[in-house]
Amino acid sequence: MENLLWLIPALPFLGALLLILFGTRLSRTLVAILGVGSVAVSALITILLGLEFLSNRPEFYHQEVWQWFSVAGFTPSIAFHIDALSMVFIFVITFVGALIHLYATSYMADDQDFSRFFASMNLFVGSMLMLVMADNLLLLYLGWEGVGLCSYLLIGFWYKEPANGYAARKAFIITRVGDTAMAIGLFMLFQAFGTLHIQTILTEAPEAWSVGSQMAVIVALLLGGAVGKSGQLPLQTWLPDAMAGPTPVSALIHAATMVTAGVYLIARMYVIFELAPLVQTIVAIVGAITLLLAGFSALTQYDLKRVLAYSTISQIGYMFLALGVGAWSAGIFHFMIHGFFKALLFLCAGAIIMALHHEQDMRKMGGLRHKMPVVYWTFLIGAASLAALPIITAGFYSKDQILWYALAGEYGNTWLYLAGLVGAFITSIYTFRMVFMTFFGESKTHLEHPPGKVITIPLIILAILSLVGGFIELPHNFPHVTLFSDVMAPVLPGIYANEGLAANEWMFQLVAAIVSLGGVFVAYLFYIKSPQLLTSIERSGFAMALHRFWHSGWGFDALYDVLIARPYVFISKLNKRDFIDSFYTGLARLAEGFHVMFSETQNGILRNYVAGIVVGAIMILTISLFL
Repeated sequence: MENLLWLIPALPFLGALLLILFGTRLSRTLVAILGVGSVAVSALITILLGLEFLSNRPEFYHQEVWQWFSVAGFTPSIAFHIDALSMVFIFVITFVGALIHLYATSYMADDQDFSRFFASMNLFVGSMLMLVMADNLLLLYLGWEGVGLCSYLLIGFWYKEPANGYAARKAFIITRVGDTAMAIGLFMLFQAFGTLHIQTILTEAPEAWSVGSQMAVIVALLLGGAVGKSGQLPLQTWLPDAMAGPTPVSALIHAATMVTAGVYLIARMYVIFELAPLVQTIVAIVGAITLLLAGFSALTQYDLKRVLAYSTISQIGYMFLALGVGAWSAGIFHFMIHGFFKALLFLCAGAIIMALHHEQDMRKMGGLRHKMPVVYWTFLIGAASLAALPIITAGFYSKDQILWYALAGEYGNTWLYLAGLVGAFITSIYTFRMVFMTFFGESKTHLEHPPGKVITIPLIILAILSLVGGFIELPHNFPHVTLFSDVMAPVLPGIYANEGLAANEWMFQLVAAIVSLGGVFVAYLFYIKSPQLLTSIERSGFAMALHRFWHSGWGFDALYDVLIARPYVFISKLNKRDFIDSFYTGLARLAEGFHVMFSETQNGILRNYVAGIVVGAIMILTISLFL
């Protein structure tokens, strides 16, 4: 199976190529077969390879396809390095990606650009696979930029709407800020090590660099790339607007590709992050602040997809928090579980939107639990996992690990733990606010298209994974099941809990459970039992101002508009009439003026020359007398 590694990214790329070249000439059935089949076969190969990997437990698989180029001793290859970390990402990308592709065949069935959609989706999956499989940072960066391109193509897929084009450009430009920082970091890494081969850097870095050395600058630049791609503070503003794309695109971006790229980069380069403890601490702080900011913003959204978008920003914040406190395996575990329940929630949202004739405002929904029972129950399972309801959901086990290590881990502290705990409370409120507004109460919109089997089958599969996926890694005080961390152990270092707190772990789990259930109760109180309480709060001027502030994403768009966009537009308007060129035109005209003036002194008339000599002599004599 090791020899088939290259097929995993090659098949989606081949599907994209065929659809780009011949898609408009093929029937929709053939387009669907190519689009879905290429990713599904990659998923099948990944599953078979994963089973072999788990049974043989090799340290890694490696395959070099060909040497890319050789310039002045720099010889990167098109080569793949597969270990436990990349295997988890490949599984989520291909398996969840295949389910999203299958779902999209129904969701996009009536779209006139059916083949263009699947070509872009295949290219998206192929680029993300190249990113996580690359054995060198240059090839990783190629995949990194590939997913950036595909996000632009798919967010702005319905490009005839100006708002969609704006959202696509916004995502592309903001993520370029982080990508530029990352590119500079890669240049500095090459200068330091003479290579961009990942394993070589990870091996040599502890000997070549001391803790707290200038490696911190490089690591900070890589972090800049990570926060851009993963929608973390301060480059998070593009992600809510990315909902302009079709819902399957949103599911793919949030669950299996794009926003998880930053998490992968930090985890993959954990060795150099540990050599820069200050930057690693910043990773945790960025995650903690981001999860709170995004959580409060999600509380105020009415667009179903925007609630989920802010939820993704918040959940990626939890992953950053885990990585920042050195709970590497816990962060990746939450990535996997999040991939299941977030894909489920987005696909359920898409089924609702499609059934309600593209209505996304939750205030116009309601009463759907009886009309769409499969969607209701699967959405409820996904919501319960997102809210980390105790014992029964996978989300509880992945989030509980992060909260525990944020407090009891070697680099954890009380403030990080409290941020995560408050975030869990807010998450539970906005998640079940979404459930109650959408599925309970009176029906306000006519049901247009009840979902068919192609829609519901992926929902059921993801719902099962959102329930049982967490049982492969149980807390220390539960029955000893640590399958996930055992598999990750050869790749990512373990973390040790504070012995003084370890004996009371059950107490902190109880607190986390009460917080999650408390959030559900608050949502029930305000949106089902006593909605008049919410109405009375909304009448407060302060509450309304706070609501608008959170709804706007804490004003970051307005801030960037004042600090960056408007000055840039002002300069552009000045330059509209070639303001910069006017400077050089002025120099040319000044030279012409001097030319005209001095040319008069060389006109060939003898008496003018004599007069000039006389005037000059008189001026010299006069100056001499005064001096």
